[in-house]
Amino acid sequence: AKQMHVGHLRSTIIGDVITRVLEFHFGDPMKVIRQNHVGDWGTPFGMLLWYFNLKEPEIKEMHSLGIADFESFYRKARKQFNTDPEAATHSREWVVKLQNNDVTATTLWKVICRESLEYCQRIYDRLNVRLKIEDVKGESDYQDDLASVITGLSGANLLEESEGAQCVFLEGFKTKEGDPLPLIVQKSDGAYLYATTDLAAIRYRVNALKADRIVYVTDSRQKLHFTMIFACARKAGWADGNVLLEHVPFGSVLGTDNRPLRTRTGENVKLQEVLDEAVQRARGIVDEKNPNLSDEEKETIARAVGVGAVKYADLSNNLTSDYIFSWDKMLAMDGNTAPYMQYAYARIQSIFRKGDVDLGNLLTYDHPIALAEAEELALAKVLLRYGEVVGSLARDLRPHLLTGYLFDLAQSFSSFYTLCPVLKASGRLRVDRLRLCYLTALTIHHGLELLGIETIEQM
Repeated sequence: AKQMHVGHLRSTIIGDVITRVLEFHFGDPMKVIRQNHVGDWGTPFGMLLWYFNLKEPEIKEMHSLGIADFESFYRKARKQFNTDPEAATHSREWVVKLQNNDVTATTLWKVICRESLEYCQRIYDRLNVRLKIEDVKGESDYQDDLASVITGLSGANLLEESEGAQCVFLEGFKTKEGDPLPLIVQKSDGAYLYATTDLAAIRYRVNALKADRIVYVTDSRQKLHFTMIFACARKAGWADGNVLLEHVPFGSVLGTDNRPLRTRTGENVKLQEVLDEAVQRARGIVDEKNPNLSDEEKETIARAVGVGAVKYADLSNNLTSDYIFSWDKMLAMDGNTAPYMQYAYARIQSIFRKGDVDLGNLLTYDHPIALAEAEELALAKVLLRYGEVVGSLARDLRPHLLTGYLFDLAQSFSSFYTLCPVLKASGRLRVDRLRLCYLTALTIHHGLELLGIETIEQM
């Protein structure tokens, strides 16, 4: 019921890269299952449903409302929830109605969820992320299983009551004061928590999906939470030693003040606005550098470069590190950036066009490529590392390994092209150097595709 902001960028694109890499690594897309675990349940929806029901005479037809409307309603409802005990009570009553499948509550909830997910899908598509509506498995999907999670923990003799709440105390987890740290799975009022839902999700993924490796991509602030969830699932016997449970934590996106990126009014920066500005800035650069292109060509390039720049800048950082959001660095034509990589690819395509190279004919040559010059040998060595890099990424789940490799490849190609004439060469030497160009372009294209970034034939 709220718009995606820049804080949602990282989990979305990091998760997408991991799934793309694992699909390629295993050579089987069916081995990888995407699960979009959205927050579509709980007290926030109680607030929203109560507010809408209260204000219904003043609000236009529910089905004509959009994501911005729901977000506005939620902010107003949250403000009243925090200041008015009566509003808080009514909001919780609507949560109960939702849990009990009340027709009015369920109908409104479905409208809100549908509009929210359709909005998210538009952002995913724009980001060139492969998530689809059918990949959504939100908190609401596990509600019917939460009571059995508590029963299962009780049956495994893991539950202890603490101040009225049901808790699991796991060995090795302490508070700052040195006291046992509880994993709370049910509050004193009977309400369930994130921990309960996450345990239900593990059971579903292991039992129903038959997963043997489960990867969680979330903010690094949830590291302790998932460490405890994994330990609890193993203690309860829900994930044995044959199931790998992995948390991929990531840092924050910061502004130039080294604080989480926000607008001047203190709000989270909308992801859609970031993408709009990225494309707009890229279009300005295209207009300046190549004014003779058609408007359609300029728009295609601006979209690929702008969105690619935002994604690549994020993925090129070590995951656990925070990074500073900088338009100048993202859109730079030199350095480890998407525009530099896209230009390297487009540059090779321009070589083929300029030399009127028949790629079909070029690929018929199957003799070993001669590597007489040092730059040819250096480029070939970098090309041969690609499989190793992808294998490391599939194992360690660190996208910056791939961006670092692609930058090395582009630099090595630049040295090769500067010192080893390609189109001016003749005979077999020309053919072999063109083949090195082709293999470089092929690798850059494939590497950027694994990152979910478009290549373009001309910049």
